[in-house]
Amino acid sequence: MMKKIIFLSFLMFGILGYSQTIVKGSVVDQNNEPIPGANVVIEGKAIGTVSDFDGNFTLDTSEEPPFQLRITSIGYSDAQAEITTNGQVVSIVLNEAQTILDEIVISASRTPERIFESPVSVERFGLKEIKNTSAASFYGGLENLKGVDVNTNSLTFQSINTRGFATFANTRFMQLVDGMDNTAPGLNFVLGNLVGMSELEVQSVEILPGASSALYGAGAFNGILFMRSKNPFDYQGISAYAKTGITSQAAAGDNNYYDFGIRVAHAFSDKLAVKANLSFLKGEDWHANSTADLNNPGATRVNPAYDGINIYGDEVGTLLNFDAAAGLPSGTVGSAFVTRTGYDEADLANYNAESVKTDFSVHYKPFADDLEIVYNGRVGRGNTIYQGANRYSIKNFIMQQHKLEIRNDNFFLRGYITTEGSGDSYDTRFAAININRAWKSDTDWFTQYAQTYIGARLGVGTGVQLDEATAHAAARQVADGGRFIPGTSEFKSAFNRITSDGNLTTGAKFIDNTKFRHADANYNFSHITKDVADIQVGGSFREYELNSNGTIFTDVDGPIMYKEYGAYMQVQKKLMDERLKLTGSVRYDKNEFFDGFLSPRFSAVYTAGENRNQNFRASVQQGFRNPTTQDLFIGLDAGAAILVGSAPNNLDRDIRTFNLSQSGAALTGQSSVNIVGRAAYENAFSLNSVQTGAPTAVNVPIVQPEEITAFEAGYRAKLGKVVIDLSGYYNKYKNFISNQTVLVPLYGTAGDNALSLLALQNGDFKAYQTYTNSAADINSYGATIGVDTKIFGNFDLGANYTYSDLDFDQNAYPDFRTNFNTPKHKVKASFGNTELFENFGFNVNYRWSDTYEWQASFADGDVPAYTVLDAQVNYAVPSIKSIFKVGGSNLLGDEYFTAIGTGNIGSIYYVSWTINP
Repeated sequence: MMKKIIFLSFLMFGILGYSQTIVKGSVVDQNNEPIPGANVVIEGKAIGTVSDFDGNFTLDTSEEPPFQLRITSIGYSDAQAEITTNGQVVSIVLNEAQTILDEIVISASRTPERIFESPVSVERFGLKEIKNTSAASFYGGLENLKGVDVNTNSLTFQSINTRGFATFANTRFMQLVDGMDNTAPGLNFVLGNLVGMSELEVQSVEILPGASSALYGAGAFNGILFMRSKNPFDYQGISAYAKTGITSQAAAGDNNYYDFGIRVAHAFSDKLAVKANLSFLKGEDWHANSTADLNNPGATRVNPAYDGINIYGDEVGTLLNFDAAAGLPSGTVGSAFVTRTGYDEADLANYNAESVKTDFSVHYKPFADDLEIVYNGRVGRGNTIYQGANRYSIKNFIMQQHKLEIRNDNFFLRGYITTEGSGDSYDTRFAAININRAWKSDTDWFTQYAQTYIGARLGVGTGVQLDEATAHAAARQVADGGRFIPGTSEFKSAFNRITSDGNLTTGAKFIDNTKFRHADANYNFSHITKDVADIQVGGSFREYELNSNGTIFTDVDGPIMYKEYGAYMQVQKKLMDERLKLTGSVRYDKNEFFDGFLSPRFSAVYTAGENRNQNFRASVQQGFRNPTTQDLFIGLDAGAAILVGSAPNNLDRDIRTFNLSQSGAALTGQSSVNIVGRAAYENAFSLNSVQTGAPTAVNVPIVQPEEITAFEAGYRAKLGKVVIDLSGYYNKYKNFISNQTVLVPLYGTAGDNALSLLALQNGDFKAYQTYTNSAADINSYGATIGVDTKIFGNFDLGANYTYSDLDFDQNAYPDFRTNFNTPKHKVKASFGNTELFENFGFNVNYRWSDTYEWQASFADGDVPAYTVLDAQVNYAVPSIKSIFKVGGSNLLGDEYFTAIGTGNIGSIYYVSWTINP
């Protein structure tokens, strides 16, 4: 044993003492300007370094000359340098890539390829675009890409989507951060970049519009966003940024805005490297203060039935039959629907927008080659506003992701866990409802209202009979006696108590500690099969653990767990002197509640022209989307309706008790009844039929996976200085997952034409939101065209147009809402110059959006057309490795909104200082 230890010790010291080769050099562009962040790698090895802010690099390696270096940087053509001696000094010149189509993407085929050769549409946002974005953040800058929609929910929550069908709970769009699904497990959607990646850490962002289920599974239904971080072997040193300015909005005024970040990365050797990131953003969120009543256009708070968009608590209402209550002949003083007095959102919401993101990674290459073992941990905490069925104040929300990955150039095997904690989040609507109830019950409030109204109309005690409007005002004043006023100690005490209580009958706290575990793998056999075809295989496994303590899901008796898995294969072949590239993919996925599903994709790309400067592409694929955790297991009273998921074992888990009216109690002989969630699917009336006066019973089918058949064709060309990229698509949907609102009678059987109709007449019914599939034929189609060029020598000019439309017969399915939520026409343009003169650049972005209809569970309505102008100027100071930027978004100051119910989006003005190694 001692001999072995001595031998290993000598071997170790021998390795450590092995001779080193040192190469120094610089990397510049064709104008002799330094290129920071260029990758300098030994050809055929995973050994290298990265150029610093001045373009200089030093490579210290155990490799002995001769060997060849490969130098690359995004936006530039590759270069090589031959190293023949130790201590050699080299100067590398990289020429700017001719067009954006020469940039490399990975997402389209899970293998590196030029955008020009991609078989499907793909958008890319790299280091150059991040540096030049005029938006306040790189994530906001994605809005300028063609075909991309950004719905702004909050200062810290922007929801990205492509090709329609999205609310803020965008369950049709996937976001991957270094291969990890960034979806919040319980919420089922991505919270923008709230818990994502610092802009110092981003190497590139790629967006695949449309379905990609054949390679990425069920979540890749409407599009995917890929964020790739910088590898600490390639990007070393300390970098930081500081950004400050103001947000300006009519409702909120002018408020300070701060954004700071730091990145530290170091390679201790060619085997071990680490990195860490921290970023912090703080500002005043966009205030939502619409007082419009969508149910009664033009109504104000003097209307007894008033229900304002951003007024909460006034959703609680009832039909008061004043004549029946007073024992008067019908028609004496009549009846009216009356709602309780609500509170403004500003009195309830936490507008302290905040985002704190941290991550830490260890990268280990045991053999100093391309085999790499990576641990990555990400933790994000933040405050934001989320608009779903209600407006939720997300406060101290935490999401964590921890990943272990083994990879090389041909394969990866990764496993990770994603957990979320709702922190101190709460529902603003239920906060208002239960603050009202804390000082006076609904029964007492409506009783006082009715008594006062009847007395005022009859002139009791005064002899003066008041008109209806004056009597309603008097009744509300009396009923509101003792109401907690915002800012008082009584209000604050009730607010704090209620927002700490997770029982929505008495509180408003949002409780969620859901998690999922995920593993996936991919192997590229191309290095073995390249003479025949490029072949890849892979698979994934996921296990959900739903844990809301019964406040969101029906998990009152403990966490709910279920699983899904999938496997795929892709074959790619180049023919006709590599002008024709054919790609075929197929994936099989299985969720434990549903039958397995095959997702095939076939694409063809043909490169034409003597200079291979034109490209034609076409693809067809089938995709699917599994119902989300909420589609399956939600059990939530959202106020306007009870949401009950349709997993087969969920229908009998949701049991609720409802009080009956006096008439209902007289009919049934009981004062309350228990209703099981199954009734929403098997014993209910359609909402539309009741509203039109012809109640019709419906049996709602339980939800099944949604399917899509997607067709796409496109053309790309490099015509001198002009780059053209256009595409068109047509999507056919089957089993479109949708919500259907039904009314469940609290007694009788829907369709009996007897007791159930009396339940409707007496107000003894409850609205339920079911999760099902539409039988409607739903098709969507659209097209994009983008043109980029250089003018006046070195000025960048780009413009793009997006058309989107929906083929659906609303009249045939009046209860079905598609939530298409995208404008028919969008126009975007950019103009800038990275080197207007030495070290000085600028960029201007313009966006115009057409009017469109917004449909969501919170509210429906039209979003007016809007125009937005963003701009920035930047100045580099190489001597201190810094870039200074002054910019602003929405410089025209015309406030706009992208969804009904959100705050108007104002302007952001900022200055920033970025320091790079």
